[in-house]
Amino acid sequence: MKKVLLTLAFLFCITALQARPLRIGVAGVTHDHLGGVVSALQGGDVEVVGVWEADPRYLHDNVLVGKVADKLFYSDLGKMLDKTKPEAVVAYGSIKEHLEVVKACAPRGIHVMVEKPLGATLQDAMQMAFLARHYGILLLTNYETTWYASNAYVKKQVEEGKLGKLVRIDVYDGHEGPAEIGCSQKFLDWLTDPDLNGGGAVIDFGCYGANLATWLLDGEVPKQVFAVLRQNKPSVYPKVDDDAEIMLSYGDVTVNIGASWCWPTGRKDMYVYGLGGYLYQRTPERLQAMYKAEAVPEFSAPALEAPYDNSFRYLKAAVRGEIEVHPNDLSALENNITVMRILDAAITSARHGGAVTL
Repeated sequence: MKKVLLTLAFLFCITALQARPLRIGVAGVTHDHLGGVVSALQGGDVEVVGVWEADPRYLHDNVLVGKVADKLFYSDLGKMLDKTKPEAVVAYGSIKEHLEVVKACAPRGIHVMVEKPLGATLQDAMQMAFLARHYGILLLTNYETTWYASNAYVKKQVEEGKLGKLVRIDVYDGHEGPAEIGCSQKFLDWLTDPDLNGGGAVIDFGCYGANLATWLLDGEVPKQVFAVLRQNKPSVYPKVDDDAEIMLSYGDVTVNIGASWCWPTGRKDMYVYGLGGYLYQRTPERLQAMYKAEAVPEFSAPALEAPYDNSFRYLKAAVRGEIEVHPNDLSALENNITVMRILDAAITSARHGGAVTL
């Protein structure tokens, strides 16, 4: 009887731990996606135990002020981590800051989730990967498209062979431009800086296509990368590209990535072609398809189940050991190192005017 009671008590403690909100620290507040933390707070998925921001202009001028206690805002990252002891840290500063965050978190055994892409440069990303592996922490990358039910449906259809042999993937991501759609000045200051962001549209939106292609092709690395980067609006974005075309050759499969701050409207859509049909992922939920020359009326993909429907629920489940992060998962470190290799090769290709062999 005593053993039964102890077992029940243990299970109760485990259940209580899993139900408790994830204790997170927020590193940086200059990313306009910071509103996602507010939504996670309201949904009860997380508890913000500390906020760090190096720029004094924004430490107490961001969407978390009034939603997190004043005493939990820090100008020193190490002090925030040591005082508040979060289970995980989410990074919402410049892409260049991701390395600084991992340098601080990894030796303390604190897991990290960054906004896409993994790093500003391949060198930064490799250093982050070394630290994460050495100290045994999770290092995840969050993309909006990871939580699209339509993308999950495409992956399932590919895995089941419904499209036949894959031959082509076309991915389109972007919008009218960050200035044109009204991004905040604190966001624009680093998003349009080649050192702080790593590039312009090629980094900001090229990463989506590289991430999805790596996932759909089971982690395969392209044989060659060819890219053209343009400045269609040099008066608006004088330091970085605002339009990128990236072609990836995998031998039997070609991937074309259109990443731009020059689309007439926002888009995150994808065509996947096989010898037996194609799928058009049109919106986060909606798709069109054709199988063996038979068109399928537009339809909605089945909704994603928790915790695979939201970045914070996914992070919580991964940190608590409720799910396993596989190397080819969209958020996984291995997938995103490949993404960084692709982006690095794309920038090199555009600079030298020829294909880069990986």
